[in-house]
Amino acid sequence: MTNSAAPHNPVPETVPKKAKRQLWPRKTKPAPDGTMSLVDHLRELRRRLIYAVIALVIGSIIGFIWYQLRITTPWFSISSLGDILRGPYCSLPEESRADFSFDGECRLLATSPFEMFLLRMKVGALAGIVLSSPVWLYQIWAFITPGLHKTERRSTFTFVSLAVLLFVSGAVMAYFVVDYGLAFLMGIGDEFQTAALTGEKYFNFVLALLLIFGVSFEVPLIIGMLNVVGILTYESIKDKRRVIVIALFVFAALMTPGQDPFSMLILAFALNVLVELSLQFCRWNDKRRNRQRPDWLDQDDDSASALDYRPEPIAPAPTNTQVQTHPVNPTSAPQRPTGSFGGGGNFDDVL
Repeated sequence: MTNSAAPHNPVPETVPKKAKRQLWPRKTKPAPDGTMSLVDHLRELRRRLIYAVIALVIGSIIGFIWYQLRITTPWFSISSLGDILRGPYCSLPEESRADFSFDGECRLLATSPFEMFLLRMKVGALAGIVLSSPVWLYQIWAFITPGLHKTERRSTFTFVSLAVLLFVSGAVMAYFVVDYGLAFLMGIGDEFQTAALTGEKYFNFVLALLLIFGVSFEVPLIIGMLNVVGILTYESIKDKRRVIVIALFVFAALMTPGQDPFSMLILAFALNVLVELSLQFCRWNDKRRNRQRPDWLDQDDDSASALDYRPEPIAPAPTNTQVQTHPVNPTSAPQRPTGSFGGGGNFDDVL
């Protein structure tokens, strides 16, 4: 006897696909109002850090190769990075520096087998920071801009350009300061001794001065950025110029690696000029936005500020008020129980 029923073909169950692991961080889109959750902030920070590190590695590789690479063509020539950095030392008189090559070539002294390799790595890393500065400065600004307004986000190109320009300007000024500062330091007591500088100590001195000048020149940009986002106003800082001048001179005296008066004065005067320009920008920006000085800034520290109490106006009562009465149906109205407690319930059954 044959079974006339159709054979049962079970529907194959759909096996969920295994989720692919996201190897590259995905861009996090902020909400229309610019808000982001903590997890989204961490993902965005990771993505920005990855981009900055990649740019830093590429720039360091270029700087490592450029350390000994000289390019000479009929139209232009590019000196190696090592020749550029040792230029202030080689410009010193021959009697002020020791000669270890006996052929008249200007060379520095190495006292360990790995000193030259580590020195080349250090110089390449600093060159990578400078070369990749447009990328990592943009990543910093791009991480901040989701919380800013649309008009403030448009100043990304201006911010990155000014940051790179100020950093490079500080490094270039430090390079010329090294020439005079090193001549001053090496000329003290040169009739009794000859300086035999090692490559490590000399390059540490030069690189530290370049880095300090470059980073210090970013101070006016930070002041302007704080004013743009509304944290710092011109009215709150204009009366503190004397404190700022003294603080900048102390900062220059402590941060200059050679501790010579020439480099200290150059850095202090340059920072004072740049900070004053940034304060004038804050003044112009506040005036453009019509910012007013709050009253609590003009009061004494021991006095309490006045309360800003503004009572809300009370709307007048309507004049043509009509009371509508509705007839009460005695059959549908609930009967109010009577009792001995002001119209309460009857408690005879309880007693």
